[in-house]
Amino acid sequence: MKKHLKTLLIVFLISSGIQAQGLLSKSETHFSRQDSLRGSITKERSWWDLKHYDLTIKVNPADSTITGSNTIQYKVLQPYKTMQIDLQEPMKITKVTQDGGALKYKRDGNVFYISLVSAQNKGELKEITIFYQGKPKIAVNPPWDGGITWKKDKNGNNFIASSCQGLGASVWWPNKDHMYDEAEGIKISVNVPGNLTDVSNGRLQNVKTLKDGTKTYTWAVKNPINNYGVNINIGDYVTFSEKYKGEKGDLDCTYYVLKDNLAKAKEQFKDVSRMLKAFEHWFGPYPFYEDSYKLVETPYLGMEHQSCVTYGNGYQNGYLGRDLSGTGWGLKFDFIIVHESGHEWFANNITYKDIADMWIHESFTNYSESLFLEYYYGKEAGLEYVRGTRKNIQNDIPIIGHYDVNSEGSGDMYYKGGNMLNILRQLVNDDAKWRNILRGLNSTFYHQTVTTKQIEDYLSQQSGLDLNPFFNQYLRDVRIPTLEYTVQDNTLKYRWTNIVAGFEMPVKVSLNGKEITLKPKADWSEFNNDSKIEKVEVNKDFYVLSKNVN
Repeated sequence: MKKHLKTLLIVFLISSGIQAQGLLSKSETHFSRQDSLRGSITKERSWWDLKHYDLTIKVNPADSTITGSNTIQYKVLQPYKTMQIDLQEPMKITKVTQDGGALKYKRDGNVFYISLVSAQNKGELKEITIFYQGKPKIAVNPPWDGGITWKKDKNGNNFIASSCQGLGASVWWPNKDHMYDEAEGIKISVNVPGNLTDVSNGRLQNVKTLKDGTKTYTWAVKNPINNYGVNINIGDYVTFSEKYKGEKGDLDCTYYVLKDNLAKAKEQFKDVSRMLKAFEHWFGPYPFYEDSYKLVETPYLGMEHQSCVTYGNGYQNGYLGRDLSGTGWGLKFDFIIVHESGHEWFANNITYKDIADMWIHESFTNYSESLFLEYYYGKEAGLEYVRGTRKNIQNDIPIIGHYDVNSEGSGDMYYKGGNMLNILRQLVNDDAKWRNILRGLNSTFYHQTVTTKQIEDYLSQQSGLDLNPFFNQYLRDVRIPTLEYTVQDNTLKYRWTNIVAGFEMPVKVSLNGKEITLKPKADWSEFNNDSKIEKVEVNKDFYVLSKNVN
């Protein structure tokens, strides 16, 4: 939920500003070498395939430090002697070992280049261990400006959590910090003061009490996981659980909350089973049965950490008690439970390769909120909700960002993206088929990292529509398509304006209360009605403008 509720994204442009056609020129945005090292698949990354992480850390609340190690298992794809590992300043690597020997390394900003003793053989399975320490960046405004949150609960106990989507997981642990290559599994061992509990991804393997009174919690994830989805949550937790009878059998659902909030949580968290029922209907089985589902209270709003969704919405419906749609429907559910859990399908199951394609996470998950409402309150409720969110659209810069430099696009990936998908549903014009397309996305790209092109191609193929101009319009342009029309007696002339090349989207229009489908182009077309046209209305589920130019 990296950008949610940033209703005004401040974009600094050079004096020429936004180009006349509404697109942001790549030449107008400047990126550093560090941006490229972070956001591109460098030669020091591409030669090895990440297999598994074994992360072992000690969290020290007294001085806000983390110390530990990460053993990285990888497969050699091509012989090479230099490995890129990411760890952001001011954190530092203290030692690197492989096969019992120490390796040399050098730092370049947030990147460490590790020199291997010799180029390794293609197909080999190898391990390297990174030892590190330091004070990770403190989260300023989590989860948007993330890092580690160091707070105390109202009883004076430490309350600590990580959140790092845009910033990157390397803000607090060393890893291959690019989304294209996910670990196939991870073990996370977190040592904390003895009065506290750590909750991380996957299933709890064991808890060990050390001689100094501290405790180490070890968790294991069996499924592929993206780096920013790995998290730590440390507090004076109590827990309760239930089993959800889902499409793949019993799903273990476990909840961790601060002691004083137990009664409220037992009531509010009933939305979890409601969410699971609705989303398994629309999207298919929850993608991580093997790793369970957890909802964990945190000292910030919330985040979609895989199998360990975090929650800080104050045990109330809406978004901190507010309805983002202004329709009333947004107060029928706990926004953080529904939205952040929706990311288990779109973000954690289907994951972007490059953050420029973040819409794949956020547009579908924004749209999932309306599908949740539709499942429980009817189709019109869901449609009213998604239409209501249009008031939050900025149309500032394109939804798709700049590739290979860790650059997100516009925050419109939420509300505009959700409305774009709602339009696509109208174009498919078959609700059963639409549901199958959504479920098919999650089965076809199960546990995969993907590009925008893969998703666009899939939607085009499954819908039987040429959607290339449609996606160019809504993802790569900021203009709202405008249906211009004139009326003379029973003749309607119409065309699209404010459009990209080739945009010919059909649109449903009501003439005198009777709905028809028009197929406008950039040039004028004509429709002859069987009676004098008194009133023209564009179907409100199309995010377009209309203009009578008589």
